[in-house]
Amino acid sequence: MTTGNVTRALPPALDLSGRRALVTGASRGIGRAIAMALAERGAAVAVNYASSEAAALDVCKAIEAAGGKAVAVGFDVGDAQAVDAGIKQTVDALGGLDIVVNNAGISIDALLMRAREEDWDKLERTNLRGTLLVSKAAARHLLRAKESGRIINLSSVVGEQGNTGQTMYAATKAGIIGMTKSIARELAGRGMTVNAIAPGFIETDMTEAALQGEARDALLSQIPLRRVGSAADVAEAVAFLASDAAAYITGQVLRVNGGLQI
Repeated sequence: MTTGNVTRALPPALDLSGRRALVTGASRGIGRAIAMALAERGAAVAVNYASSEAAALDVCKAIEAAGGKAVAVGFDVGDAQAVDAGIKQTVDALGGLDIVVNNAGISIDALLMRAREEDWDKLERTNLRGTLLVSKAAARHLLRAKESGRIINLSSVVGEQGNTGQTMYAATKAGIIGMTKSIARELAGRGMTVNAIAPGFIETDMTEAALQGEARDALLSQIPLRRVGSAADVAEAVAFLASDAAAYITGQVLRVNGGLQI
């Protein structure tokens, strides 16, 4: 496969040529890296965004410049009607759907005694409800893809181990894990796989403020690999789960955290 000026030879099981993928929250950060990684392996990609159309179009341009196919699809993952319309637009544009990556998410931190209901509502709406609505709307199209059907949900290390000041965020990410396992059981009979990725601390604009100075040094002391993860680290894991190489893996949580949780 040729991507821009780089030729990447892929084993057949990792090649996504002919697959159609939707990545939510793909206009920046981890979502952008995932969209690029799937396209690099041959998938046509729908780049979802909620408000940053210009950034989403930039991702599409980067994919197309490397010889891939991409389309920007704007919708709010927490709005059921918008999700239904967005899935239809994606299927119409790509000619079907094989892979859904539920990456869209937000983080609002607060100690329990300072937790605000309105913040919980925002977190639940995007992180948990959004994952459910997109998975539900996409499921019938993914079932038509049969053995190539994939749902990959982005959880978090704090969804498994918790973290001070992140009770609400951790609850939504833990819920995604439970949702992943349940949907995996429901759809396995048609050969579909459903898995979750649980990243540790990943260098993005969302985490930049928390990864400075002494706070960064303290964090690195807890990570056996002694580095903060990159968006590419997560994207590579997603691309693997989307491929035929992961066809016998379902209902699992793949931890991409440098050993922060073992």
